[in-house]
Amino acid sequence: MIRYSNLTRVVLAASLCMAGAVHAQSRPAVSDSVTAKLMRRLSALSADSMEGRRAGSPGGARARAWIVRELQAIGVPPLGARYDMPFALRMRAPGPDSVGANVVARIAGTNPNGPAMVISAHYDHLGVRNGEIFNGADDDASGCVTLLMIAERLMAQRPQHDVILAFFDAEEGGLQGARAFVANPPLPLERVAVDVNLDMIARQDGGALWVAGTSHYPFLKPFAEAAAKNTPVTIRFGHDTKDLKPGDDWTSSSDHGAFHGKGIPFLYLGVEDHPDYHKSGDDADKVDPAFFRGTMEFASALVRRLDAALASFPARADKR
Repeated sequence: MIRYSNLTRVVLAASLCMAGAVHAQSRPAVSDSVTAKLMRRLSALSADSMEGRRAGSPGGARARAWIVRELQAIGVPPLGARYDMPFALRMRAPGPDSVGANVVARIAGTNPNGPAMVISAHYDHLGVRNGEIFNGADDDASGCVTLLMIAERLMAQRPQHDVILAFFDAEEGGLQGARAFVANPPLPLERVAVDVNLDMIARQDGGALWVAGTSHYPFLKPFAEAAAKNTPVTIRFGHDTKDLKPGDDWTSSSDHGAFHGKGIPFLYLGVEDHPDYHKSGDDADKVDPAFFRGTMEFASALVRRLDAALASFPARADKR
């Protein structure tokens, strides 16, 4: 995720008062098998062998191939003829690393001609710098792994509407993969009713998962509030208004910004910055499995609630 400053304690305290929070009313037991799979996938995608997944690098290609294998194992087909959708990277100089690629798949809904939902996460990170590998377990292997977990559930119980799974490349370079997606969309953009973007959802340092986007699209907030009621983590709303310090407004800080720029409603799920944000210490062993499981459960419940109501969303002109 691209952010430009951390919240101070004063701003954090004020934002909590203004934004409010939804606290879990119950804490269902954690399933060892589900949590184990969640953490196993997180460790695999953020392993040293992925070399930090920098866009255009061999490590990035390795990560992309891993995601495709996982999708194939789950049984999710590509949206088009192939899973990978290449695009030109903006580079200082042309070279073999000047091509990026999104991975895009589709879970067909029972009403395939209706509106569609995009669930997105970015698989790229910062690569290797001065001999150190920036594994990006939270940023954003966590979002990609959660997307795979949700895909398994949607394949087991089909959604009412098409769900597009978008694993974006080159987010760290200015949302390049997401911008390429909306510039040359693999489905008509007018069909996309909402983007649910997952970026940095595994670290428990701040004790809460934030939902941004409801200040821009208030009609989406009740769905998130309802999904939060049986979620074993604290859900807070905010980080999406212009009155905040630079960097504290997350409206355009991750791939959802490309959708918002096209007038497509979004909900962004993410944690606040932690000591390992954009550092080589962002590793899977820093993640609390129970917290990560809780954020995955919230995202999964949110997707289900949005899917059930997608056809009743207001017309696009009324969404901004």
